[in-house]
Amino acid sequence: MSLSTILKTTALAAIATVSLGGAFAQATPSPATNTAVHDRHARTIVAVAAGDDRFSTLVAAVQAAGLVNTLNGAGPFTVFAPVNDAFDALPHGTVDRLLQPRQRDRLVQILTYHVVAGRISAADLATAVRVGNGRATLTTVEGGELVVTAAGRGRLRLTDAAGDHFDIVVADVAASNGVIHAIDGVLMPH
Repeated sequence: MSLSTILKTTALAAIATVSLGGAFAQATPSPATNTAVHDRHARTIVAVAAGDDRFSTLVAAVQAAGLVNTLNGAGPFTVFAPVNDAFDALPHGTVDRLLQPRQRDRLVQILTYHVVAGRISAADLATAVRVGNGRATLTTVEGGELVVTAAGRGRLRLTDAAGDHFDIVVADVAASNGVIHAIDGVLMPH
């Protein structure tokens, strides 16, 4: 059985056993909510991520950080979800180190830096960038800021606290409690 299959099976089992609850504080400022990306019959953010092989490393990290219950909560949340290749691009051993129990606080900090309160579609982000004269600032659940800019050809780019730039590669993946935007890098808070 592949690591991806093991991670997905474990994630689905965890999802089935958790109760819904917990929510992040509302981030400010928050662009307008786009209800078009909301599907009441969709699965939660964690279930959607667990059902997509591109997010198996992220799902394992969410489990190790103890954030499954929170991300299964009512939300809504916008998650900038690194794909597996983004985690693979980190220095060798980084992911394994972050998944260790003694690194839980740092892992929680990194993961919550990828989450913004509210359901924010790619169209909402693009509007905020246009209205903000080429940039919009989002406050993450971790408390840090992400800067959103246009990256050409209709793409959006995020800049983290370290000054690294990552693009949204798949936008508006609907979940019952928010939206996922897949990104090609792992955002780092201060």
